[in-house]
Amino acid sequence: MNLRDWEEKFIDYYKDKDLQDGSHDIYHFKRVWKVADQISDESNDKLVILAACYFHDLVSYPKNHPDRSLSSLHAANKANEVLTEMNFPTDKLKDVAHAIHAHSFSADVKCETEEARVVQDADRMEAIGAIGLARAFYVSGMMGSKLFDGADPFSKKRDLDDKSFALDHFYTKLFKLPQMMQTKKGKEFAKKRADVLERFVADLKEEI
Repeated sequence: MNLRDWEEKFIDYYKDKDLQDGSHDIYHFKRVWKVADQISDESNDKLVILAACYFHDLVSYPKNHPDRSLSSLHAANKANEVLTEMNFPTDKLKDVAHAIHAHSFSADVKCETEEARVVQDADRMEAIGAIGLARAFYVSGMMGSKLFDGADPFSKKRDLDDKSFALDHFYTKLFKLPQMMQTKKGKEFAKKRADVLERFVADLKEEI
């Protein structure tokens, strides 16, 4: 099968799945694949990247869950089972699993392949830019967090706490992501998207 056929098969897998988390739904998977396709090059195994993009969040614990850092490992194991049932090429399963395991910020796993670097960059792109801005506050709302600390919004006299305040997450993670991108095109994309977050915070400071 070609890439498009495999993508349709992956999409079909989710048709009867109840993906209630709007930040990790089928549209998230599609966007991650779109970016991954754009930042990868001809030397990369696109099928490995495609599969990893669609199944990287097959298991995704909430950000305040005690096993959050294990999400990508559990997702990799589950994806291996699902892909095996789909008769996915067995010689590519290991690389798909590694790309899934290594994509996570909280897992802190070193990327050992170019495909893993592409998937990691593409997924992290979802955390910055307009999409990232929307997702940050959506996830914060799901966790029951506040928008920011009204008494000290920009953490001048307190420690950052992104489990309690959405704005703190910009400083604990989001603003760090552009420097962490591992592909050339990923770095270019991330710089542009990071500008969106910088402008938002500047506007917020002015309004506050």
